[in-house]
Amino acid sequence: MMTVQVLGTGCRKCVALKEHVDAAIQQAGIQADVQKVEDINEIVKFGVMSTPALAVDGEVKIVGKVATVDEIVKVLQS
Repeated sequence: MMTVQVLGTGCRKCVALKEHVDAAIQQAGIQADVQKVEDINEIVKFGVMSTPALAVDGEVKIVGKVATVDEIVKVLQS
C-alpha cells in the first residue's frame, strides 16, 4: 500500500492540501495510508523548507503549494 504524507504545521494551506489529497485518492480509486506530518523536526528531515508539501512513499513530490486534485492524481499514478 502506498504511503502519502502531507507535510505542514497545520496552516490553512496545509489543511487544504490534505483535503485535496483525500479527494485525489478517492478519485483515482487507489488505496493509500495518508499521514499528516505536523512536527517541524520531522518535516525538516524530508529536506522541506516550505510548506505545505506532499511526499509519496517517503519521496517529496510537491513543495510550497496547494496542488490541485488533478495534479495530485497525476503524482499518485506516476
